[in-house]
Amino acid sequence: MYKLLPAYINEKITISNADLETVLSYFKTLKVKKNEILVSPGEKPQRIYFVVSGCLRIFFLTESGTEATRHFAFENQFATALVSFITDEISKEYVQAVEDTELYYIWQSDFYELLKIIPQWEKLYRHYLEYAYVTNTNRLMSFITLDATERYRQLLAQNPRVVTHMPNKMVASYLNISQETLSRLKSKA
Repeated sequence: MYKLLPAYINEKITISNADLETVLSYFKTLKVKKNEILVSPGEKPQRIYFVVSGCLRIFFLTESGTEATRHFAFENQFATALVSFITDEISKEYVQAVEDTELYYIWQSDFYELLKIIPQWEKLYRHYLEYAYVTNTNRLMSFITLDATERYRQLLAQNPRVVTHMPNKMVASYLNISQETLSRLKSKA
């Protein structure tokens, strides 16, 4: 049933087959349609998702009502409204399927139960938190230190799939630029 998830886990941590089977027993499958919202502001995210195929987008609305994309999660990545998942407070973000997406998910309570019963699971969680921290910090630094052209080039070099597969509106919101600016940047590339 599971192929990508155990491979991902085994790549990140050393875990016994018995413990891996226990971890996998907590995960369920879910198929969501394009544009389906999994978490909305005002809700507490109850699940963390592992993307098998497709893409999830995490975004919020600015004060003016404009979408601001914070993260895209493609195959072989975990995603959730992480701040809310950790703090157990209501989310200020949306988690949305950008396309038809197949997921594995685990309930928040089960995720934390695994942290208690399988010490290696904490190492995987730490890896996920470190990845999220580094990714968000690098994005914040790019907004402060790079202009739109440099941010676009950086995204193209680091994650070209965002530019080539996501709608321009979402790419522009990820780069914090207008769609017109994105069109100009794409035409120059």
